[in-house]
Amino acid sequence: MELTRSETFALYLIKNKSTVRKTADYFGVSKSLVHNDISKKLPLINKSLYEKLKVILNINFSEKHIRGGIATREKYKKH
Repeated sequence: MELTRSETFALYLIKNKSTVRKTADYFGVSKSLVHNDISKKLPLINKSLYEKLKVILNINFSEKHIRGGIATREKYKKH
């Protein structure tokens, strides 16, 4: 059985503990496409995979402000 695009994105995110943005870059698609596939389509296609993915997404969401702060600090270090 062939995996759907949504399942492929989800498995990549889980295996690599990746972010939506990094996943989109890896597959050469927009982050909106990845987000829509994993948040809207995946629960309808594969509920158990979606439940595993939610753990990673919640971690990413909780760390988002930290990554943003680090990126800002690095940006101003270059100047």
